[in-house]
Amino acid sequence: MNERYHDAAALSYDAKWGIDFGEVGRNQTRQKLVKAVGSFPDRPFADALEIGAGTGYFSLNLMQAGVIERLAATDISTGMLNSLEATAEALGLSGRVRTQQADAECLPFADETFDLVLGHAVLHHIPDLGQAFSEFNRLLRPGGALVFCGEPSRYGDRLAILPKRVGAWTAPTWRRLVGAAQRNGSQEREGCGEDHALESEVDVHAFAPGDLDRFIRGAGLTDVRIKGEELLANVYGWWLRSLEASAEPEQVPAGWRLFAFRSYITLQKLDAGLLEPRLPASLFYNLVVSARKPR
Repeated sequence: MNERYHDAAALSYDAKWGIDFGEVGRNQTRQKLVKAVGSFPDRPFADALEIGAGTGYFSLNLMQAGVIERLAATDISTGMLNSLEATAEALGLSGRVRTQQADAECLPFADETFDLVLGHAVLHHIPDLGQAFSEFNRLLRPGGALVFCGEPSRYGDRLAILPKRVGAWTAPTWRRLVGAAQRNGSQEREGCGEDHALESEVDVHAFAPGDLDRFIRGAGLTDVRIKGEELLANVYGWWLRSLEASAEPEQVPAGWRLFAFRSYITLQKLDAGLLEPRLPASLFYNLVVSARKPR
């Protein structure tokens, strides 16, 4: 189901989630990395492995930011990897990127091959996390780093229900105001298509910070760090996505898209500057995680 869902989503994935490979995307991923590890690395990671790389949002932006020299990108979905390859070529990175369809629980690489194992919004799709983290530990060189961002917290997963419902209720009024037609005769709620219907099946986990800590330490990794990320921005973002998913994409005005983007970034900065340093990680929508393999 994971493979089927992500193959179906691959072509529209970047547009749906507002994924950017320019300055905005580079800044976002740099900030996520700093939140996860505590500081920006003083030198690049020579060999990195991304788990569930999708279309390359996390790793390709970090490559452009000078964090990663060479990348092995894995995903269960060939559709996602095809999109990543096309983006890597357009960015001039294809010579340093290789892709491999692979399951996170059984990765086809030799022991101690990578300096960094990373991923974004992927752990919640993996059924056997204990086995997966054992694989990550096996593949890391001594002293290597593990970094995962964008993992849904248990509280945040429940919190997202309300803005989705509000978005469904307000979508008809919003479409009239912006002059957009209902999307292909869809129902008001996002997720009515066959691929979206699988979403509840492929999202296997939502985490409390302690859950991830136990999996990571159980695999033999140390220096575990878990932080929360985004609260106001994600409540607002789910409302925006629910509205926009109800309309024909080409009929959503550019002015609205610019307003939605700028207002979302403003709340993201408010979260980072005011709430994230002060509130427990468990209260936020996403968790960011880092650890090290002992030398």
